[in-house]
Amino acid sequence: MSAQFATKRLGKELEKIHNSLPPGIELVSAENFEEWQLDIRVLDNNPLYMNQTYRLKFRFGSSYPIEPPEVVFVKLPDRAIPMHPHIYSNGIICVDLLAAQGWSPVQNVESVCMSLQSMLTGNTKNERPPGDEEFVRANRLRPRDIDFYYDDNTV
Repeated sequence: MSAQFATKRLGKELEKIHNSLPPGIELVSAENFEEWQLDIRVLDNNPLYMNQTYRLKFRFGSSYPIEPPEVVFVKLPDRAIPMHPHIYSNGIICVDLLAAQGWSPVQNVESVCMSLQSMLTGNTKNERPPGDEEFVRANRLRPRDIDFYYDDNTV
């Protein structure tokens, strides 16, 4: 039952995305209702992200939108992982919006992209999260299975 709900919801979201997306957000691929890719750009003059485009990969479970999608930044030859205190160098994003405790079913792909775009816009720190190298080397969990501790929501 919930997989049908997820498919119906994603179908509506995709239709809306095809009709219009906010500036700086572009759909790259949505071949199915399991994985989508979108590009985002920061539109202000933040020197950390000026003239950069970043690739996001969304993975949807059968319980979407009750449960959040898995969202990570993807490194490609022409797409880097953005430098940010809440983004690990492997693309995993530590933000409560994408965790069960911070997620709300009223969120959607567009609102997640806008939130991440805003998170980058407001950043002034050219750094990775504490322990980035150790986390990237040792982590074997999927982003949805990581129990992050959110100690600084001001970044």
